[in-house]
Amino acid sequence: EILQVTGVQTCALPISSIMPSIYDAIKADHDTHRDLLNAIADTNGDSDARRKKWDEFYHDVKSHAAAEEETFYSKLISETWGQDAARHSVHEHQQLDDLMEELNDMDMSSSDWLDRFNTLKHDYEHHIDEEENEVFERARKVIDEGEIEGFAKRFEARKKEERTLIDEEENEVFERARKVIDEG
Repeated sequence: EILQVTGVQTCALPISSIMPSIYDAIKADHDTHRDLLNAIADTNGDSDARRKKWDEFYHDVKSHAAAEEETFYSKLISETWGQDAARHSVHEHQQLDDLMEELNDMDMSSSDWLDRFNTLKHDYEHHIDEEENEVFERARKVIDEGEIEGFAKRFEARKKEERTLIDEEENEVFERARKVIDEG
């Protein structure tokens, strides 16, 4: 499909050269996550800055992982040569999710929180480096570029849906807690 851009000169570009690929979309999220991890690491104690950055990281990673599994990894796992890489990455998603939930239940000002955060930071950076290098390379070998076209758009749409679900779930928990407090 060709997009016509008219101005002083007319230029015809393939749509695929304008829209990001699934690899670009995932990598852009990873870059954001790296920045957030570093920003969190630069905070101290149970500060507003730490809470804000942690909340942003937590919600974005949760929605990113769900979207990634439902778009990119579902396709990769359907290809024989991609199954091991996909299963490994999905397993790492679960381990990272468990660690993030553990951190949510801890006192951010404690040294234990910082120790667990540093573990998460190390493990997550390892996971995304592995994904961008080994998994993307494997995916490019087993999934035809024409087959994967449109995955970035589906990834972004699914990520947005997942973020809405996460926010709704948190609001329900908050409302239940508020009811208990009001009744008690």
